[in-house]
Amino acid sequence: MELSTLENWLWDAACSIRGPLDAPKYKDYILPLLFYKRLSDVYEDELTKLSQEFGDEALARELANEDRSLIRFYIPNGYTWPQVRRNPTRLGERLTEAMREIAKENPKLKGVIDIVDFNATAAGQRILDDDNLARLMEILNRHRLGLRDVEPDILGRAYEYLLRKFAEGSGQSAGEFYTPKEVAILMAHILD
Repeated sequence: MELSTLENWLWDAACSIRGPLDAPKYKDYILPLLFYKRLSDVYEDELTKLSQEFGDEALARELANEDRSLIRFYIPNGYTWPQVRRNPTRLGERLTEAMREIAKENPKLKGVIDIVDFNATAAGQRILDDDNLARLMEILNRHRLGLRDVEPDILGRAYEYLLRKFAEGSGQSAGEFYTPKEVAILMAHILD
């Protein structure tokens, strides 16, 4: 995927929740979902590769569960992006639970993927309700973020672009809000 396509797609996702959230809050939801989508797409790619190698999808899943060295990161059954997306009931709770379960299975991701409560409230109301979360997930679902779909450097630059746009939208200076290019690229490479 070209960088400009990725940037426009991610900005469309941000704009889809523009009404319910202030600009500084966009990143709290979009960036973890982007990371989750990449993680899930890479996981599915790795399972496909194992399935081709061993000739059976069920066996590939079992092998990945038993020997985590065969894959970059493990996603427990029921918590892949498509599985969570297909069941929008209590979506905020399911997303939060999925991120926490993934972090539990992958200690490297603790404190990275499991920090957002997608069911959080403020003044007695959900910050981002399930309908808006579902809309955001549908937009993010338009493109795959697997290893063959998006280069880690491109994903890092798109992540950097989003942070810059969020900073502009919030009226903050880039230094207050913006993650350095190296950190954005590092985050993309974590999944490479």
